Order: sequence, then C-alpha cells, then structure tokens
Amino acid sequence: MFNHSTYRNRSAIELCRAQVCYSAVTETTPDSRFTINEDGTVSDSETGLMWQRCTFGQSYDSDTDTCEGTSQQLTWGEALRGAENATFADYTDWHVPNVKELASILEHSCVQPSINETAFLSTKLQNYWSSTSGISRTDLAWVYQFDKGINSLHAKTSDVYLRLVRYEK
Repeated sequence: MFNHSTYRNRSAIELCRAQVCYSAVTETTPDSRFTINEDGTVSDSETGLMWQRCTFGQSYDSDTDTCEGTSQQLTWGEALRGAENATFADYTDWHVPNVKELASILEHSCVQPSINETAFLSTKLQNYWSSTSGISRTDLAWVYQFDKGINSLHAKTSDVYLRLVRYEK
C-alpha cells in the first residue's frame, strides 16, 4: 500500500522523482537510528558507522541542509584512491564501504531512492560502489543500485557513484 505521508519536502526539480514508500513493509532505517551531524556526516547507532550525507564529490551546506556541487562517477580504483585521500569533515580514515556496510543503509520499504532521505541527501537512482570484489571474477565489484536497492556485479572500469564511510570511534 502506498503511503502518501512519506513524501518529503522537495524542490521543483526533485518533484519529478518523488520517493515512494510502502506502509505494509517494515521500515529498515528509521530516522531514530541516525544522528545527523552539522559537518555533513551522519552517524548510525545500529552499526557504529559514520557516513557522508552527500554523494562523493559534493559538499554539504549546513545552513540550507543541502548538498552542493557535482557528484562524481568514478572507476573502482579511483573510488579506492579517493577514499584513501579524503579529508571530508576533518576525518582522514574514510573507506569505500564493503557490500554489507552499503547494504546496511538500504531502506527496504522505499524505492526511488531506496534510502532514508532524511539522513542521506542527493542520492542518485544509480549504482554506488562497494569495496567487495567478485569471487570468481576479480575484475568485477559489487554495487548497490539505490533506485530499487538491487545489488549486482559491475566491471571495476565502470563509472559509478560513491558514498564514503568510516568507523566511528
């Protein structure tokens, strides 16, 4: 059953793509699980992970609670190097999430995107890298597509979006 109350405030451009949530499906990433930090990060109390709120390449504006700039699509190798060199929010221990970490932020009751839009801003309805390589095909890595929350293997040479994570200590 479609739940009209799950639409969030959106700009005119975003109205073309409104998140759809289903009340018959139990929410997997409720707002209460996350602490939104003023530095553009979000802390997950269930996993102990801290995430970028915006897609890699964008900056967070705390005055408007929005992501600015252009999100970057990267090859897998570029994503790993980007994480290694990242100093976002004055932290230097960012990494590309493994497939289980990335799966932990999927919102199974919603699509377009299948993520908690209060905690995670500007999520593309496309693939996001994990650091997990394929077992029999090491030239492939796992991605999650946040349109419907589906995972699949993609060539490491593909251009894919990224959201960095770190272990909160």
